[in-house]
Amino acid sequence: QVQLVESGGGLVQAGGSLRLSCAASGSFFSINDMGWYRQAPGKQREMVATITSGGSTNYADSVKGRFTISRDNAKNTVYLQMNSLKPEDTAVYYCNANTVRILGQQVVWGQGTQVTVSS
Repeated sequence: QVQLVESGGGLVQAGGSLRLSCAASGSFFSINDMGWYRQAPGKQREMVATITSGGSTNYADSVKGRFTISRDNAKNTVYLQMNSLKPEDTAVYYCNANTVRILGQQVVWGQGTQVTVSS
């Protein structure tokens, strides 16, 4: 099995910063794309940022210029640096990984970490 463990969420004032981490462990050969998604109360889960194994990134328009996604392939870990946070960034943040396993690719989700931005 593959597990994703997230950390780094919390409560921060508007304009502040947080850094999320997500480490993958378990049985897999490699990880292709990794990403961060978020879900606010009453809303659908949305993509925040993704990164390929080669380091190419993609961001939601709402976070461009404020958030930075990165990864450490040796540690099977993806990060999300969040700066200039706004109250509308409040949500549960989930990490996601497309792992390569014996029987093929498997998409795995973390358990989620709460980010709350106060005004």
